[in-house]
Amino acid sequence: MDKTIIDNVSLTDLKIIEHPKGDIFHALKKSEDSYKGFGEVYFSNINHNEIKGWKKHTKMTLNIVVPVGKIKFVIFDDRKESKTYNQFFEVILSTKNYKRLTIAPNLWVAFKGLEENNFLLNIADLEHNPTEGVNINLNEITYNWNN
Repeated sequence: MDKTIIDNVSLTDLKIIEHPKGDIFHALKKSEDSYKGFGEVYFSNINHNEIKGWKKHTKMTLNIVVPVGKIKFVIFDDRKESKTYNQFFEVILSTKNYKRLTIAPNLWVAFKGLEENNFLLNIADLEHNPTEGVNINLNEITYNWNN
């Protein structure tokens, strides 16, 4: 699988500050390029070996961090004008690979829980609007989730 990052997707290294009473996990600062404004913040869990997706936001920028568990994210670019058209990007996020995944609008995303307890944090630039996202069945984009 090509590890090229999709156009308008970024991975940002984040700090985990160790503390004897409990560690501090950074997520996003408003001074960073990934910050596009604040709409809402939410946590989502994904069960072990379950897959959520495919979803495409038409306006929302996602900023995803995984503070608990291990989650595999797959992004597919079907934007015909993009230089990464028809390409996939995959990344596994966890506390061992602690990064922020920023996904611009109009890209398909799906994700799979790889441990028993998996939580993601999304810092979105817009409030949730059910008419802003598009969902399709997992089999409508061909991808091998077993690799």
